[in-house]
Amino acid sequence: MRIRRLRAEAIINSLGQHTIEVTVNRMFKGSAPLGISKSAKEPKAFPSDTIPTGIVNRSLHKGLKGMKLEEFKDLEDIEKIFFEFDNTKQLTKLGSNVIIALESALLKAMSNNNVWFFLNQSADELPLPLGCCIGGGKHFPGESVDFQEYLLIPHGEKCSDNILINRLIHKKIERDFNPHGRSYTGGWVCGVDNLNILKYLTKAAEEFSKDYDLFIGLGIDIAATHFFTGGNYFYRKGKLDRERQIKYINSLISNFNLEYVEDPLEENDRTGFGLIKGNLVCGDDVTCTNLEILKEIAGKINCVSIKPTQIGSLVKCKQLVDWARENGIDTVMSHRSGETNDPLIADLSVAWKTSFIKTGIVGEGNAAKLKRLKEIEASIK
Repeated sequence: MRIRRLRAEAIINSLGQHTIEVTVNRMFKGSAPLGISKSAKEPKAFPSDTIPTGIVNRSLHKGLKGMKLEEFKDLEDIEKIFFEFDNTKQLTKLGSNVIIALESALLKAMSNNNVWFFLNQSADELPLPLGCCIGGGKHFPGESVDFQEYLLIPHGEKCSDNILINRLIHKKIERDFNPHGRSYTGGWVCGVDNLNILKYLTKAAEEFSKDYDLFIGLGIDIAATHFFTGGNYFYRKGKLDRERQIKYINSLISNFNLEYVEDPLEENDRTGFGLIKGNLVCGDDVTCTNLEILKEIAGKINCVSIKPTQIGSLVKCKQLVDWARENGIDTVMSHRSGETNDPLIADLSVAWKTSFIKTGIVGEGNAAKLKRLKEIEASIK
């Protein structure tokens, strides 16, 4: 594939925010999401409040036009141009979203919109979907639960069945709770505290496990950084210091047999992560899709979240996934709160054999990724 034309425009994401979409050779489109819940270590999504379409349409178009790309490795040459243009640590001149939207479009152009097969023709398994069924925290602007996402993890043999079960439980929650809203990632917002939500989900998971003859695990994305200040974790009904926070999270893991816990402590407490006694302790804000940070904290966590816009490089994402697999660390390809209809992370999760993919259960952007997973599953069969 030879780059003949690049064109960028501003589009609206699931939260009504402006983000960027790039079209390569008039046919192949890539876009990038935005996150409400961010790590302080993330690069800038854009260099300013204005979507920098002109950078793509003029500067990058001129620099990339005529280049020939035949394999994923060729993105390294593309990124050299990106990082010569913007050599700042926070990507303040270009922005991570510009890079990811463009690289997404380039991969689709190279693969004729069949990215997973282009990257890994031998891929024959799909990731387990982590479905956000109840949400809150920074993912809802009003009164909500403390934790950001409550997650369902069905372990059926077929990805399509797991997606269906998540949807059925999501509908059951609506019937049982009459929720007063949905979080940014599609989870129901219910006027119930953390413990009662986990009690309810435990019972619901047991019921559906019996009905469908499979195990349904539970998880929580605590996103603890966003209610931590001055050395304490501030809950709706009080505050906990570091020691009591660790004890509290460990008690939830034990009492509710939680399979997965993400960001149980604030992002700078790397030592504390090693004190969380869970089956899967996942780093997101603490690792920020950064391989060097993952290497430093690898003994404290055994699972890592991958968000392409969190690092601004698909090449670096792939390096992290490979290193994690070689070192026995599970991987979670993850959505963001302000999503687009670009299904790229579904293709990447299959091609790179990530353990999980985390999305909302409903919502247009989430539906595009889940639909793509089902299409890939049918293709593999």
